Amino acid sequence: MLLPQPEDLDYMRLALGEAQAAAAGGEVPVGAVVVCNDRVIAAAHNQRETLRDPTAHAEMIAITQAAESLGAWRLEGCTLYVTLEPCPMCAGAIVQSRVPRVVYGAVDPKAGAVESLYTLLADERLNHRPTVTSGVLAEPCGEILTSFFRARRR
Repeated sequence: MLLPQPEDLDYMRLALGEAQAAAAGGEVPVGAVVVCNDRVIAAAHNQRETLRDPTAHAEMIAITQAAESLGAWRLEGCTLYVTLEPCPMCAGAIVQSRVPRVVYGAVDPKAGAVESLYTLLADERLNHRPTVTSGVLAEPCGEILTSFFRARRR
């Protein structure tokens, strides 16, 4: 795990804005942005309920948007910012799209595939291993999820 870069806070705040949009739409509040050459080329949030699609995680949508923006499936030179530790599906998409750097906020002890349950992005058997920075704005990234689920239980 690498230390945060100065710009990581700003981009994670954008991802948090996406998470807030997800919550406003009744979705689990996870947001993601993809940055390439200091420019945001994709921004997305969870849309599983809206699209009735189990694969419509913030990361999956942002990776698709970024590939479209670049006109290539290899997201070389990009950084993915996401408010929650990626799940196995999203970690697989990160590997497949060759994202060189991943920055995330809150850990996901129930489904995390970067450091919590699995360490897919560091698995030496895979052909691509991005660098990872975790814990960026972890408190607000975790709090938006906690608040969302607390309100749903009421």
